[in-house]
Amino acid sequence: MPVPVPRQRAIPAVESGQAQAVHAVGGPSEEEAGRREEQACRTETTVANDAAPSGAHHDARDGAHPHARGDARGDAQRSTRDGALNVAPADGVHPGVSTAGVGTAGVTTAGASTAGASTAGVSAPGVAVTGVTAPGAGATGAGAAHVPLTLLLIEDDPTAAPIFRDLPDSDGRPIRVRTARNLTEAERLLTDDVHCILLDIALPVPGRTSAAAGDDELAVLRHVLRLAPRHAVLALTASGDAERGAEAVRVGAQDYLFKDELDGRLLSRAIRYAVERKRSDTAERRLAEGKLRAQENARLERGLLPTPLLEGSPLRFAARYRPGRSRALLGGDFYDTVRTPDGTVHAMIGDVCGHGPDEAALGVELRIAWRALTLAGLCGDQLLNTLQQVLEHERDDDEIFATLCTVDIAPDGRRAGLCLAGHPAPLIARPDRPARLLPYDNNGPALGLLPGARWPRMQVELGAEWSLMLYTDGLIEGRIGEGRERLGQDGMVEMIRRQLAEGLSGEALLRAAVSEVRELNGGELTDDVAVVLLDRVP
Repeated sequence: MPVPVPRQRAIPAVESGQAQAVHAVGGPSEEEAGRREEQACRTETTVANDAAPSGAHHDARDGAHPHARGDARGDAQRSTRDGALNVAPADGVHPGVSTAGVGTAGVTTAGASTAGASTAGVSAPGVAVTGVTAPGAGATGAGAAHVPLTLLLIEDDPTAAPIFRDLPDSDGRPIRVRTARNLTEAERLLTDDVHCILLDIALPVPGRTSAAAGDDELAVLRHVLRLAPRHAVLALTASGDAERGAEAVRVGAQDYLFKDELDGRLLSRAIRYAVERKRSDTAERRLAEGKLRAQENARLERGLLPTPLLEGSPLRFAARYRPGRSRALLGGDFYDTVRTPDGTVHAMIGDVCGHGPDEAALGVELRIAWRALTLAGLCGDQLLNTLQQVLEHERDDDEIFATLCTVDIAPDGRRAGLCLAGHPAPLIARPDRPARLLPYDNNGPALGLLPGARWPRMQVELGAEWSLMLYTDGLIEGRIGEGRERLGQDGMVEMIRRQLAEGLSGEALLRAAVSEVRELNGGELTDDVAVVLLDRVP
């Protein structure tokens, strides 16, 4: 990789490995949280008012848990970031994303559940959960801090509230309950520390007439689901109206209950199941969305890699590409090979300084421009000068440059023209002599550095049988062992000579070369690597 001129650049989330932070299950947007919290604290009621000491009552009115709002958001973002899909392809192979252990039923947890991370251990519906974390909390494991469940009851019947009095959670602590007579009150009370909503689906929708509401029996449920898409919702319906309750589940509720058949044990179990099922569903959806996004990116990047146009040529082609950027299939290196109607085979390899997504996009633009210009009949200095104009117009910073090596092989395959724009010289291997580098005395400047630059074309003799290897500097800049010494061009030539002597050729030679360079470096290379091999066998 050519050394870029230092500059400031914002690192995209995809390059840094940070997924976009999203709100965890059970909370509205942060913009609404502050406004709702102040209003909710005035109207919240706790089922433990009669039994709990005054200190507990005061704690419930003030939000009960000091981390339910502030620290939970930071933990949620860290949890989302740390749980992001780790897609690390090897040599252009995009791995699948595992979704094992995720289901749509209640999830058994050892102490906490983390929304946005993979959820393990799917259990049958209604299984008891040993603890519930605050919405968006990032802690997991048996030692995670427990937060009492907070419930929002939307019910216009004032006699319904006593049903929830002294209702315990799995740790025996009282479940906090907020009551709202209508959806207008519910919107004020719906803060980010609410875990579950119990909704009487017979309530009217604000602003709708009775006739209009009669057209959709679940209009109030649909309204609440739009209002609180990240909350678990339990639908309350009249006894015997199972069909309407089942339809509520199909619309999006986690479960339904008959209002006149509730008891404490059933209700506690149903609430905890609804909360964990919502978290499980959300985690599964995020994994599926991440997998789909990764597959789409893979298809896009594979589509941007070139398909050599060598129909009718006796030359054999092989290539190896390995981006240095994590979770990417495409880096700032680029290559291409085409055969023009006169029988000339044109090959190119280049390297944009840097190895982020912007550099990868610029490399693709230069490759496509090179193919179009080559098929139009341009070559040598004229082609490189036009490519420099493309680079200058497409780059987002004047300090961006690119190195390039172009080779045009005559129809008889015995000679070629070589142009170098700040790029390492190709390697040629023939049966009658050891592998060596082609001349690079007339190497011109990299594209984008000097306006009006010139790039002389050198004529080189290839012979009757040969192998020509074009490469980017990622292949030669890896370290050797634990010291600061790098492989360099001389070390690469010796390595290729030895591998050729072992009988390697074509794809096997490139694979062995890249693998050995990685081993010498002691691990993954930090720079992109692209290698192209053309062979002529009489």
